[in-house]
Amino acid sequence: MGTALDRAAARVIAGERIDRADALTLWNDADDELLSRLATGVRGRFHSANSATYVIMAIVNYTNVCVARCDYCAFYKFPGEAGTYVLSFEDLVKRIDVVAGLGGQLIGFNGGFHPDLSVEDYCRLFRQLHAHYGERLAFYEMTIAEFMFVAKRSHMSYADAAKRFYDSGTRWITGGGAEILDDAFRLRHSPGKYKVEDYYAAQSAVLEAGLGSTATMVIGFDESIDERLNHLERLRAFQDERTAAGRPGLSSLLVWTFKPYNTELGGQEVSTQQYLRHLALCRIYVDNITNLRASVLTRNEDALLGLRYGANDFDLPTEDEVTQKAGATVSLEFEAILDAARRLGFVPVKRGAWAIGGGTRVQDSSTAT
Repeated sequence: MGTALDRAAARVIAGERIDRADALTLWNDADDELLSRLATGVRGRFHSANSATYVIMAIVNYTNVCVARCDYCAFYKFPGEAGTYVLSFEDLVKRIDVVAGLGGQLIGFNGGFHPDLSVEDYCRLFRQLHAHYGERLAFYEMTIAEFMFVAKRSHMSYADAAKRFYDSGTRWITGGGAEILDDAFRLRHSPGKYKVEDYYAAQSAVLEAGLGSTATMVIGFDESIDERLNHLERLRAFQDERTAAGRPGLSSLLVWTFKPYNTELGGQEVSTQQYLRHLALCRIYVDNITNLRASVLTRNEDALLGLRYGANDFDLPTEDEVTQKAGATVSLEFEAILDAARRLGFVPVKRGAWAIGGGTRVQDSSTAT
């Protein structure tokens, strides 16, 4: 019969779904080479062996005002504190134009839980931006976490708020703000946010409104392997529920690492090895999300090693104040980063935004570089 590790590996190789006990066995007992090989095999169910997509993008932080009080954030300020801001439409255009000038194709927005902004305030801004840029850029207009807060702040159901955003021209509300989707973890570190099932209720409403959404996960706080597996197990079940009902699902899973500098929580960053092993576990366990994204924003060129651990996509960021305030560094030497992917044996292919609905198509699969 072999060992528990032999049995878990055999299930992956046979194309079978592993269970939570298998995942724990792989995490505890598999060496790096085995995890890499198994994750690469699962990746091969969806993607060609030697290609990897990437996108030049920025996360533009339109406000730093937030009342959530997450202890892992170095960015936020309370209302009324010195140095708070809300960017005007004109200021946002200036920031976005810089990104476009660097070859950017995708603009994500991330701010905070601003107590004075309503759904209509955001919709007005997004209508202006879409009218100004047309089809020249793709926008990920806000995160699920912000969506949930502003819907409640505006006394609207998630379904009604999602429809309002859709009618404003919004097409993406990403899974940002997930961190670790485990209620005990959230009670320790972000009690001003929401519980796990509320998160998925909001994400369901977003998808049902015809908007696209993604999954995200951040590791490296003080979370246990059980809390990580709780996150992955519920995520996989959510995607299964969408698929079984014939409904659009999540297009990608982005995994990145906590940057502890200048935060209340503090601590040390996880090692590259642990990040790569976790990427592999995500690819193997969450076998129903097509695209697994590695984070150059938080791991720099080391993130590209993730292409050997199941990832098929990566970002080339130009800015994100939230992670930069916590210690992330951004390089605009894009060709040097792409060369690192080539040295690993991959052909980088520039893309646009993922197609809404969770499919493998992209809006701009354009050029291999």
